[in-house]
Amino acid sequence: MPSHNKIPKITITLGDFSGVGPELAVRLLSNPTNLEKAAVSIFASASEIATISDDFNVTVPIGDDPGPGHVCLLGSDLADIPVAAKQTSVAAGRRVMSDLRAAVQRYRDGLSDSLMFLPLNKTSLHLAGMHEHDELRWFANLLGFDGFTSELNFVPGLTTSRVTSHIPLSEVAFGITARAVRDAITLLHRVIQGTGVPHPRIAVAALNPHAGEHGQFGREEIEHISPGIELASQVDGVNVEGPFPCDTIFIKAKKGEYDGVVTMYHDQGQIAMKLMGFDSGVTVQGGLPVPIVTPAHGTAYEIVGLGKASLGPSQRAFDIAVDLGRQHMH
Repeated sequence: MPSHNKIPKITITLGDFSGVGPELAVRLLSNPTNLEKAAVSIFASASEIATISDDFNVTVPIGDDPGPGHVCLLGSDLADIPVAAKQTSVAAGRRVMSDLRAAVQRYRDGLSDSLMFLPLNKTSLHLAGMHEHDELRWFANLLGFDGFTSELNFVPGLTTSRVTSHIPLSEVAFGITARAVRDAITLLHRVIQGTGVPHPRIAVAALNPHAGEHGQFGREEIEHISPGIELASQVDGVNVEGPFPCDTIFIKAKKGEYDGVVTMYHDQGQIAMKLMGFDSGVTVQGGLPVPIVTPAHGTAYEIVGLGKASLGPSQRAFDIAVDLGRQHMH
């Protein structure tokens, strides 16, 4: 059994109670092997865990304090308040936001090394009062963090970061600067290192067709992307290459030539990553002071309660939370 002092402290929230998050959580935490990897605390009441566990015929061992071999229950300000299944609602969004705020506070109090949340629904969050475009920006505001952030996406063997994310395509080119490219590269480099790859190999995708064809199809590669790559390589010492045409770079990455790819906008990377591993995808809220990890899929209303939700992404998210939490241990 690992030493209590050498395992990270992980705080978990059940995600949106209208979706598959709670059932995935109890299945994940009923596995004794997982509970030896970290000291797990979860925002849920004893009655909630008992009911969900009974529904899926599993047992989650409970302990009074965080430590290996069991789960410590933290309750919730909104525990045991019914949330309608398979639909968006204010109640669902409020529970998610309440638990996530409390999870962030545990990090601030030195009680958690990484956070993991199960799938949530953005519509419910906005109904409940979230004004930011996405949870990454919400977390950054909650933490008072104004540095570079990027949603990182994982499938086995490959990780991506983005220079721009949840913005209209018409605004993407304006968001691409040498500094932003460099920041996306160095962030990706650090996070991949945190998962146990000491010398990541990183590629950078171009924005324009044919990587701009020497300026014929756009100058972003010349004026911004290549200078950002050079800074990351020469100043930060990152093993990085590019810019490569985005219609071929993922072919090389899939063959194992790179550990990470920096993309210029959301779907440039997400389409490829979901084709490569939708059933094993994980998202990291990259750049924040605390590692925050979640499975990349949604609330899956169509299969709620059926026990059909794949545990693979949640298991991988948990393992990444353990790896990154170990790097951030208080």
